[in-house]
Amino acid sequence: MHRELPKFLLKLKSRGFKVKLDTNGFYPAVLKDCLSHVDYVAMDLKTCLNKYEMLGAKDTSAFLQSIEVLKNSDVRYEFRTTLVPEFVKKEDVYCLGELAKGAKTYVLQQFVSQDTLDKRFENMKPYEPDFIKEFGELLKKYVKNVVIKT
Repeated sequence: MHRELPKFLLKLKSRGFKVKLDTNGFYPAVLKDCLSHVDYVAMDLKTCLNKYEMLGAKDTSAFLQSIEVLKNSDVRYEFRTTLVPEFVKKEDVYCLGELAKGAKTYVLQQFVSQDTLDKRFENMKPYEPDFIKEFGELLKKYVKNVVIKT
């Protein structure tokens, strides 16, 4: 989100570093300016659009722009979702799939309830690996390459 980020990434690239950018997608103009200076981008799709307000985002238009920026870029990228049970339910796979439809790679990550910023998540039970695999199978209808990290 920092406007100077593209200049910083350019410095890293000019010194021979491989550069990966992780983003929540809410700054599409900065993302676009960074693309020529990165090797890879990972963008979080936290949940369905109608649930983003639970995360503090009332307007998701910038987020949607970033999805399109990545889909239409030549940079290698992935969309990823950490499967936090409170935010991602089985029925959410369809709207997440629609958001990522046509993307190159989608990564599903297991939620880890240790060392969380919000203490209410420390006792939350993560999904079973079989549930995550089922979620991944459903996503394959939208995205060719689905990676599961449990």
